[in-house]
Amino acid sequence: MPIKKSELYGSLWKSCDELRGGMDASQYKDYVLVLLFVKYVSDKYAGQRDPLIVVPKDGSFLDMVAQSGKADIGDQMNKIIGRLAEANHLKGVIDQADFNDDTKLGKGKEMVDRLSRLVAIFNSPDLDFGKNRAEGDDLLGDAYEYLMRHFATESGKSKGQFYTPAEVSRVIAKVVGVNKDTTQDQTIYDPTCGSGSLLLKAAYEAPRGMSIYGQEKDNTTAGLAKMNMFLHDQPGAEIFAANTLTSPHYKNKDGNLRTFDFVEANPPFSDKAWTNGMNPETDEFGRFEYGIPPTKNGDYAYLLHILRSMNSTGKGAVILPHGVLFRGNSEADIRRNLVRRGFIKGIIGLPVNLFYGTSIPACIIVLDKEHATARKGIFVIEASKGFVKDGNKNRLRHQDIRKIVDVFNQQIEVERYSRMVSLAEIEENDFNLNISRYIDSTEPEDLQDIEAHLKGGIPSLDVDALGRYWQICPTLKRALFAEDRPGYSRLAVEPAHINNVICANEEFARFTSYVHERFEQWRTKAAPRLMGLKQGDNLQSLIDILANEMLAAFSDIPLINKYDMYQHLMSFWTDIMQDDAYMIVGDGWVRASKLRQLEEKSKEAVDFVIGKNEYRADLLPPRFIVARYFPSEKKGIDTLEAEVAAVEQAIAEMKEEHGGEEGLLNEVIDQKGNITKGTVNSRLKAIKDDREADDERKTLKDYLDIIEREAKAKRRIKEARAKLDVKVATKYYHLTEEEVKALVIDDKWMAHLAESAQSELDRISLTLSFRVKELAQRYDIPLPQIMNEVAELEVKVTSHLQRMGFSWI
Repeated sequence: MPIKKSELYGSLWKSCDELRGGMDASQYKDYVLVLLFVKYVSDKYAGQRDPLIVVPKDGSFLDMVAQSGKADIGDQMNKIIGRLAEANHLKGVIDQADFNDDTKLGKGKEMVDRLSRLVAIFNSPDLDFGKNRAEGDDLLGDAYEYLMRHFATESGKSKGQFYTPAEVSRVIAKVVGVNKDTTQDQTIYDPTCGSGSLLLKAAYEAPRGMSIYGQEKDNTTAGLAKMNMFLHDQPGAEIFAANTLTSPHYKNKDGNLRTFDFVEANPPFSDKAWTNGMNPETDEFGRFEYGIPPTKNGDYAYLLHILRSMNSTGKGAVILPHGVLFRGNSEADIRRNLVRRGFIKGIIGLPVNLFYGTSIPACIIVLDKEHATARKGIFVIEASKGFVKDGNKNRLRHQDIRKIVDVFNQQIEVERYSRMVSLAEIEENDFNLNISRYIDSTEPEDLQDIEAHLKGGIPSLDVDALGRYWQICPTLKRALFAEDRPGYSRLAVEPAHINNVICANEEFARFTSYVHERFEQWRTKAAPRLMGLKQGDNLQSLIDILANEMLAAFSDIPLINKYDMYQHLMSFWTDIMQDDAYMIVGDGWVRASKLRQLEEKSKEAVDFVIGKNEYRADLLPPRFIVARYFPSEKKGIDTLEAEVAAVEQAIAEMKEEHGGEEGLLNEVIDQKGNITKGTVNSRLKAIKDDREADDERKTLKDYLDIIEREAKAKRRIKEARAKLDVKVATKYYHLTEEEVKALVIDDKWMAHLAESAQSELDRISLTLSFRVKELAQRYDIPLPQIMNEVAELEVKVTSHLQRMGFSWI
């Protein structure tokens, strides 16, 4: 039966995290990713003729499985990896992690148990890379991305630089110019490639393939990058381990630097040791013809290396700290030269705290040699406010990535977000490229009106500032505001009724219907595409089409941000739909909808317990089956639950009324504050012949009656739920493909997305309501009235103090 990939990866990480032992994640990743590599090549190539990777005898993942529980498992795993490395010229690449290191993995039985459990994690049948999967189903790539993000998060501030967040990598790949038209003979190069994430995201954008080159000074990380190229079906990628600035590897026969079509990088920020091993003044590669960077700051050293590595039509992108945009001295000279020569195509300001090695703000500098001589300006984007908190880091959302890419590639000027800055304006600012000089992203100040504070009334300027709402709903303005005096209005409704007035407005109702009509137009196109899902389909192509159509559907609707709707779709795709769709294209609609029996001691959530067996419904949670096929049964249970709630309220009221020290129920309350049937019966027996206890007896009997009603209602709920569970579980095994499609597409997917569209409308009404209420409250009590009230209170306080014998002075 299918399993959600998100659950698989989560389980994988949690298990790995528990096994770290004496290492932090920056070290532990080397062990885990080597195992991932061995597992992948063993599943994919073992037993094949002329395989891309040779899996030798005694050099496969299954040979590791055979060592589980053995005293020398660590030594044997090293030997297995060594054989695999020897057979594929991967010595020094996949064999750097020592699986027999008792200082990191524990001694004796501790090491044996740890490694045996680790191998067992990767031996899961769900983590089988040899299966024929749906086109575009990158199980391995997704697992790698999941693990790398968590490794970087757990590695700490100084050790997470091996990974560039996937969201930033996607932005760079799309703005640097790699796309579906890129050809196999075009080249891309990353001089500080780390684990290869930037290169891999760029390669993903080129479905016809391209030639990949990278260099990384850390040997272990370079080995990781090489493995990752294999893991992501890029075996032809060249990765070299050496310092790019002091020992650039990629050179022509004449000794000059080799040049590439695309160059991208996320170099170490403000490298203070960049000149170690070199003299920039005599650089044989001519990289510093536009100026020599400061000895203690290598940001421009990497940028100039990138520029030199671009061919005459080359495109580039580099992530650097904001300081490169405005720092003075030699950096100012370099910046001036680059701007005058037209090499800088654009600058994209990013949010703070995106990267794992630092929390400082960074930017993407986009370079372009092809159109340098004709360049008249630099396109600048201020995207620092578009992000979401994700643990202790910030992360770009789907809508942030898409907006940056759309705006940059189409050169769209958006107020407080983007603009084309002329070279003349930059020169006027002495070639300072600080984004805030050219784009003011701050929200307009909310000005206070002195006359309104003195005389009351809402300034017409503030009311008119809400013009985007009045354009859609002209009569709504008159419904909310009445003229007070020239230039000022007053609220025409009670503050508590503002939102009701907005929602009841006919024009707002028509606008609401129009938005839903647009959603239905999108749905009309999307539903047949989803209905047509079949085994083997490429889901990435599908979501790209759905997302583009969503953007188009909401592109010209006032008050609706199309990127917000895009985010709703993409978030739902990431959280729910993607897992669902991969199960469908992997197993078919009907099989994917079946219940999955859980293994013993499973940590997964349970949907059904039938007999001694636990089941989970991954594609279709029971609530959708119940809502469509068993509404009357659900209504009956709801009625019983309402009855229980009413009885529980009555019990609470009786305890409140009679549970005090002198109360009639005081004697039956136990130490935990509970009243049980047993304590009540014992008390009744004790006061059986007490003629003065009639009131207490009555109260106790009433309490017994009410808790008996509660118990009966709960038993009826339990019985009704058990019967419903059987009906629902049976229905799972009789669902037709058409029924499954209706449940998944209409009831699960489209219903959720329709609610998302409604949530945007709710946001619009609530935002307007809040602003109107804010303005009304701001000027509700004029200053003279406040002063009069203060004066009156002062007189009262003074009089009171005098009566008490105190003087105010």
